[in-house]
Order: sequence, then C-alpha cells, then structure tokens
Amino acid sequence: MMFAVRLRERLLARIRQSTARPRPEPDAAAGQRLVKAGKYVPLYTYLENRFANTVVLTFAEIEDLLGFTLPDLARVREDWWTSPDPHGATPGFSDSWILANRTARPNLLALTVVFDRAV
Repeated sequence: MMFAVRLRERLLARIRQSTARPRPEPDAAAGQRLVKAGKYVPLYTYLENRFANTVVLTFAEIEDLLGFTLPDLARVREDWWTSPDPHGATPGFSDSWILANRTARPNLLALTVVFDRAV
C-alpha cells in the first residue's frame, strides 16, 4: 500500500513539473513583420505559410485574400511589384512578400504574379 502511495506522489510531482514549465515567448520578430505588412497582412500570411518555393497567384486570388481590389498601378506597372515601396516609413504593399522572404514577378498580360522564395 505504501508503495502505491509513493508511486502516485511521484507521478503527480512529474505532472506538476511538466505543466509548470514556462511556455515559449511569442516570436517578437513575427509580430513586427505583421505590423510592417499593414493592410496586406493576409497576403504576407498566405505566402509565409506556403511550403512551396514558388507560389503563383492571379490578381483575383490576391484580391480575394486581401478583401479589397489591387490599385490600378498593380495592373499596368511591373515596377509596382518589383520595386519596394518608396515611402518605406509606412507599411507598404511590397512588405507583404518581402517580409515573407519572397520576390514578385508579375505577368501583366496573364494577370498573375509568381512569388519565388528568395535565396
């Protein structure tokens, strides 16, 4: 009987130890990336969570992810996709793929963008 009591106490002590371990702190850098992506966070999140090295999205798919229409410049100017936001102080459109460690290659005729994982 004493053996069973001691065994129970040891098991309970182990359970208490395992549940008392501190949980890892949230990744502060990930939180900062979300803030920097601004209103384009859904695109950042989508690209960040894809395992594929190449992700191809149509403009319509990007707009569905974002919940709003892309600016007109995105449809007519390739440099909208390939050049970082010139107003770097505020969250910009390009932050969504740059922070997800991707590059963007638009095909304006096909209305698609290829997001490649940056090396």
